[in-house]
Amino acid sequence: MSETTEARLAELGVELPSPAAPAANYVPYVVSGNQLFISGQLPMGSDGLEHVGKLGDDLSVGEGKAAAKLCAINLLAQAKAATGDLEKVARLVKIVGFVNSTADFTQQPQVINGASDFLVQAMGDKGRHARSAVSAASLPFGAAVEIEAVFEIA
Repeated sequence: MSETTEARLAELGVELPSPAAPAANYVPYVVSGNQLFISGQLPMGSDGLEHVGKLGDDLSVGEGKAAAKLCAINLLAQAKAATGDLEKVARLVKIVGFVNSTADFTQQPQVINGASDFLVQAMGDKGRHARSAVSAASLPFGAAVEIEAVFEIA
């Protein structure tokens, strides 16, 4: 694979979308020192919110993984908007993944792997990160997954 995140994205056939505007009273990202905090991203696609529903009820783990990957794509879109160039991202520090799931659903880590696996593919070793994968009783607009991130920037 190529050396830059942009080249890897192209090889993966991924074009970053325009970053989503906040849906409430917050900003999409905050830069503090050399850290970039990205607000929670939903699985927004070109036609709006995708992957609506609850894991363990009406959505499969595979659908959850696809939702998590889409959240990760949106995280990178926000990172690019914040820095102007993804090569200014030194590394992904941490993601926190929220999975809209039933009380007895226990595969949150497998769902959030959809984001983790994609971020390592797109960013190489600088995409390896710490993370949390937790269940939520519901998420905004009924989204299946929401993911936030912390990046180190140069």
